[in-house]
Amino acid sequence: MIIGVPREIKNNEFRVGMTPAGVAEFVAHGHTVLVECQAGEGSSYSDADYALAGARLATSAAEVFGEADMIIKVKEPQALELAMLRPGQILFAYLHLAPDRAQTEGLLQSGALCIGYETVELAAGRLPLLAPMSEVAGRMAAQVGASLLQRSSGGRGVLMGGVAGVLPANVLILGAGIVGINAAYVAKGMGASVTLMDVDLERLRQIEFVWGSAVRTVYSTRHDVERMVAEADLVIGAVLQAGARTPVLITRDMLALMKRRAVILDVAVDQGGCIETIRPTTHADPTYLVDEILHYGVTNMPGALPRTSTQALMNATLRYGLAIADKGWLRAVCDDPALARGVNILEGRITSRPVAEAHGMAFTPLEVLVPCSAAP
Repeated sequence: MIIGVPREIKNNEFRVGMTPAGVAEFVAHGHTVLVECQAGEGSSYSDADYALAGARLATSAAEVFGEADMIIKVKEPQALELAMLRPGQILFAYLHLAPDRAQTEGLLQSGALCIGYETVELAAGRLPLLAPMSEVAGRMAAQVGASLLQRSSGGRGVLMGGVAGVLPANVLILGAGIVGINAAYVAKGMGASVTLMDVDLERLRQIEFVWGSAVRTVYSTRHDVERMVAEADLVIGAVLQAGARTPVLITRDMLALMKRRAVILDVAVDQGGCIETIRPTTHADPTYLVDEILHYGVTNMPGALPRTSTQALMNATLRYGLAIADKGWLRAVCDDPALARGVNILEGRITSRPVAEAHGMAFTPLEVLVPCSAAP
């Protein structure tokens, strides 16, 4: 199989879909890897690194998309890339289709098989390809939030850990999944007063058992969200429903309860966000004010730490990408239910129920389109 790795073109996206080490693995399995020139520069991988690993270098994205059987990238295809996808081609990347109707329609029209990293799901509900970026984004959220709290950045002018005789910042984290846990870990380490909210009592019990009183846990109800929001200097949105539009937990009217120039940072923004007033922003223009509350909605936070993020992502995606290349997509999907759950679009139809429901579009179960009994 010919694997294509284009240079990412989303605003300030410096990650790359495959490391040189990943290239070497695909080549060792007998595949050809076509890497666009300078694709790895943002992650500190040179063209020479890829060539030494056995990649063939392409001079343009058009060459990569034109020759590759499977495109492996990081972020969802941008408009220029959507136009280059073709029927039968495999796209393996983060897609986040539920809040993005334009991309969904573009992928349907392309005829490509589209597998979203974020919806590859194990039987226990774990999301192995989302987890590494959730770890990075969660840890970044506390660091970025601490910076945004500075008055020069538009915040309240509060130091996360306080100083002797002065209280630390109050950090409220909505969602106790991987993002939330990692955000709490860093915020706690910075000396902040941290509260984690979730509807999973067992999860909250586990956190209390591990961290004791170092992190407060509160069961999430609208009443308690309102109460905790009023105390917060920094709110981190870390809510996730796999493949689906994120539920809104903080409505615009709740902003009136908050301290002026408090900070809202919504990691869930690429699935629509759990804050009613959040909208996607970029690393180049990351923040805006609504009712005197500073909002941060960058959709590709880990892109700012590309070396770490690219390596972590490759560690997670490699086995799945190799399975698709070695077996062909049909056999790979039939053999692995987790990978099958990652298929969002096939043959111009939506095969992910949450995506179809988010857009009010037709849903076709994957098993209707995939004849596993006939897989080679």
